[in-house]
Amino acid sequence: MPVLILGGTAEGRALAAALSGYQVISSLAGRTRTPLLPPGEVRIGGFGGVEGLATFLLERRIDVLVDATHPFAESISANAAAAASATGVPLLVLRRPGWTPQAGDDWRRVPDLAQAAALLPHLGHRVFLTTGRQGIAAFAGLDECWFLARSVEPPEPPMPARLEVLLDRGPFTVDGELRLLHDHRIDVLVSKDSGGSDAKLVAARELGIPVVLVDRPAPPPAAITVATVEEAVAWLRKAPTTRRG
Repeated sequence: MPVLILGGTAEGRALAAALSGYQVISSLAGRTRTPLLPPGEVRIGGFGGVEGLATFLLERRIDVLVDATHPFAESISANAAAAASATGVPLLVLRRPGWTPQAGDDWRRVPDLAQAAALLPHLGHRVFLTTGRQGIAAFAGLDECWFLARSVEPPEPPMPARLEVLLDRGPFTVDGELRLLHDHRIDVLVSKDSGGSDAKLVAARELGIPVVLVDRPAPPPAAITVATVEEAVAWLRKAPTTRRG
């Protein structure tokens, strides 16, 4: 069964490794110069929108399309849903669960990065940004705040006037996050509700630091959604073939 997995997430890589006996193609967006590659066939770069993805599904006779992209990759997920609908290829969405607050957390949930930027000056002035390099531009106008941003690769303008960039790739530990927050005198954390490792949230909780958390977008409508690689594998084992020809 040919399976196309969209996404360079840890879940996408784990799923590709788990699908022994399948013809797996993993597609990465190409936004990182040195991505962690999953096993099997890998393509890097966009498809050219919905039409390009639909053409690829038909030409490669894909039986199942798996959207294992980052929970905030809205445009890619929308294109996947539209291409699956146009071709009749089943779409499986693999989304790790978002975070849930624990006792001692001081969270402010917001719908988007713009709302996060508007809220910041009321909470603190030394900000740890963990929104990814593409989200940094939303904070460019906050001259009254100092920012520490962590990303795999350097961000591009526009950026805040007072910004220090830490180039690093996870996973991160609670002890490491505690040291980072303490050493940089961080008094507010901004993150997207992407789920996965919560080391930075645990560290913020222990230090009493408020967190601005951007809510994740809804998954594509009418798609089958699972939360774990194991659930995805179980569903694929039972999935009917849609191959044409």
